Amino acid sequence: MPRRALGAVTLLVALAAACGVPGSPPARGPQPSALPHYAVEKDFSLPSSPTWTRAHQRGRLTVGVKEDQPGMGEKNPATGEYTGFDIEIAEMVAASLGFDPDRQIEYKAIASANRETALQNGQIDYYVGTYTINEGRRKLVGFAGPYYIAGQRLLVRKGNRQLKGPQDMAGRKICSAVGSTPLQRIQSDYPRAEPVAYDSYAICVDNLLNDQVDAVTTDDTILLGYAAKDPDHLKVVGKAFSEEPYGIGVPREDRALARALDDALVAREENGDWKRAYDVTLGLSGAPAPKPPRVDRRLTS
Repeated sequence: MPRRALGAVTLLVALAAACGVPGSPPARGPQPSALPHYAVEKDFSLPSSPTWTRAHQRGRLTVGVKEDQPGMGEKNPATGEYTGFDIEIAEMVAASLGFDPDRQIEYKAIASANRETALQNGQIDYYVGTYTINEGRRKLVGFAGPYYIAGQRLLVRKGNRQLKGPQDMAGRKICSAVGSTPLQRIQSDYPRAEPVAYDSYAICVDNLLNDQVDAVTTDDTILLGYAAKDPDHLKVVGKAFSEEPYGIGVPREDRALARALDDALVAREENGDWKRAYDVTLGLSGAPAPKPPRVDRRLTS
């Protein structure tokens, strides 16, 4: 589904935010004119990849994504359009595989628990959605990348000058999602902090804006997304205190596709597309683009 024509979406979401919709800071997303356009590789062919071959025959790629992560992968309920850094990654590598991102991508929102199954049964061709590469998952699916190294950090109110990182959490109310790894890390590694748990990060952000908690913690990509939506009131602070390498998930046996995606990531980093994608998504938070991680070719060997 094309997702460039954002039009009046910013206004609609801003009005919703002004009316007090929970978890909806004032919207500041990428403007249509600012979104990168990725040059499509002409005459690209990858017959050694069964996944690419099927996509070529059907005339489009089917890409799994998240739909509820501001700044990374978010679906607009009014238009059905997707935006975020993960969406930009999905589009730039699609262009490298010979598919026009504006006409030849179908997005499917896949829950985290269903990612491996969706790749194994051919429901999607590849997956881009804050998907951490780890050994357990590598037994089930393949990976290209990483394309970003995330880490647990803190989201605080813009005027907070006391809470600069995990070393300052003692006696502070630190909010995260129920049952999440970030919450467990606070409970186990920072016993002097006061953990607060809610069902979603959006509720945590609401409570942060309303001065009910002192910080929200999870992967910095998610936090940067919230900061990008409301940079006048929110900021991400401190160094990361975990490491989460995000990769593109592919069917486990399709190493030809994984290698082609690795090549695409390298090329798009070198020509500046990766940074342009960051700048119009997570970069709206005010945080400068980090250096892209080196692609790990051992994942596809």
